[in-house]
Amino acid sequence: MSEASDIVKAHYAASDRGDLGGMLEAFADDVAWTEMAGFPYAGTYVGLDAIKAGVFQRLGAEWEGFRADPDELVDGGEGVVVAIGHYSGTYRATGRAMRVRFVHRWQVENGAVTGFEQFCDTHLVREAMG
Repeated sequence: MSEASDIVKAHYAASDRGDLGGMLEAFADDVAWTEMAGFPYAGTYVGLDAIKAGVFQRLGAEWEGFRADPDELVDGGEGVVVAIGHYSGTYRATGRAMRVRFVHRWQVENGAVTGFEQFCDTHLVREAMG
């Protein structure tokens, strides 16, 4: 495993613990985080504050037990890591649960996450939201 893979693995481990600080620990100040078009939080968020407010705080507030569990990490070299896994959780407003496959593309440069892009079946997420 490369340093980039270790950094991405540590992010998911922190997420599993509910440790937001640990999730963001290796993020560059100007990291660009892209949620897929069609996803409820679609768009590109730049910087830690934008990512916390636009993605992680909303997930925590709107979903019960939201999880992003990687099943496989693929080291693409040159700081690229691809995670393949699934989201799960229950949307609080509807009480509907979902389990959705995802692919995440991470970019790590000089020991810091500089980019993230999400791919998933947005329809299944929106179905749970009612």
